Amino acid sequence: MVDANTTLIDAAHAVAPLLTKMADDAEQSRRLSPETVDALVAADLMRMGLPAAYGGPEADPLTMLTAIEILAAADGAAGWCSMIASSTATQSMFLEPPAAREIFGEPDTVTGGAFAPTGTGVVADGHVTVTGRWQWGSGTQHCRWILGGTVCDDGAFRLCWFPAEEVVFHDTWHSSGLRGSGSLDYSVDGVVVPMRRTIRPLQTPAVLRRPLAAFPNFTLLASCVGAVSLGIGRRSVDELIALAEGKRPLFASKTLAESPFTQIELARSEAALRSARAFLHDEVGRAWGRVLAGDHVEVSDRLGVRMAATNAATVAADVADQMYTLAGGSSVYETNVLQRCLRDAHVPTQHLQVAPKLHETFGRLLLGQQTDISLL
Repeated sequence: MVDANTTLIDAAHAVAPLLTKMADDAEQSRRLSPETVDALVAADLMRMGLPAAYGGPEADPLTMLTAIEILAAADGAAGWCSMIASSTATQSMFLEPPAAREIFGEPDTVTGGAFAPTGTGVVADGHVTVTGRWQWGSGTQHCRWILGGTVCDDGAFRLCWFPAEEVVFHDTWHSSGLRGSGSLDYSVDGVVVPMRRTIRPLQTPAVLRRPLAAFPNFTLLASCVGAVSLGIGRRSVDELIALAEGKRPLFASKTLAESPFTQIELARSEAALRSARAFLHDEVGRAWGRVLAGDHVEVSDRLGVRMAATNAATVAADVADQMYTLAGGSSVYETNVLQRCLRDAHVPTQHLQVAPKLHETFGRLLLGQQTDISLL
C-alpha cells in the first residue's frame, strides 16, 4: 500500500499537466479556473495540512514542500493557492473538535484568508462581531470558509472564521505576477462569529496534539512560500532549456544551446537553484526531526528555516531573471512562459515571510543581538 505522503506527490505530478493547460485562463480571469480547483481538491492538494482525524492527509512538511513545488512549476498561481489553503488547514488543530468539523467536515472544503490584524471585533455573550477588510486573500473566491485577523475590544488578537457567503470580495487583484491566484481584498461588516470559531495565534494551545501542530505556523508558512518560488524557478530553467535547443539568435552562428555564455549562466543558475532547494529541505527536515523526537523547535531551528526560505525566494527570482535574459527577445511575448515566470517569481519576494528585509532580523540573531522573534 502506498503511503499518503507518496500519494500526494504522485497526485501533484498527475494534475500538473492540467494546471499548465489552464494557466493562461487563470491569468486572464485573475483566479484559478474551476477545472483547476476541482482537480486540486479531488487530489487533496488544497488541504495537505489537515489532520487525519478530520479526514485530511496530514502531510509532513517536506511532503508539502515537494508537492507545492511541483504544482508551482506547472503554474505558479496554482502552487500559491495550494500553499495558502494547505497551510491554513493546519489551524484546525487549534480549534475544538466540533468547530473544526463544522469548518473542515466536508471533503471538498477549501479554506484561506489572512492573519493580518486589520479587522476589529466586539466581544459579547460568547461571540465576536467583526468588521474589517483584508488584502492578499489568495484563492478566497474558491474557499468555503475564510479567516481574518481581528483585534478585539478586550485587547485580544483573534483569527476569526467566516462562511464564504458572509464575505464581500473586492476586485483589487490587478497585479504584475501570480495573477491567477485571485489574491484580492475581502471584507466583512458586522459578522457575528461564535467564540468557538476563533483562535488566538501563539496563545491558543493545540487541541489536537499532532506533530504538525508542534511545527511553528510561521515557520511552516515561510517554507511553503519558498517552495512556490523554487517551483517557479525550476519552470524557468526548464523553459530555457527547451527553447535553447532550437533557437538561433539573430546574426548568431550558434543556437542558444551551443552558446558558451548560455552554457555558463545556465549551469550557474541550475547550481544556485539546487543549492537553495537543498538548504530549505535540510533545515525543514532538521526542524521536523526535532518535532518527531518530542523536542521543542528552538529559535535556532526557526532561524535556519526562515533563512533558507528567504534564500529560496531570492535565488528563484534571480534564476527567473537570468533565464528571461538568456532567452533574448523571445521572452518578452505573452506567449512565452518565461515572461510569466519572471513576473511570478518576484511576487513571493514581497511576502512578509520571505522579504529581503528579514535579513536584518536574521543577522541580529546570528550576532546574539536582542530582536523580536514573535513572527519568526
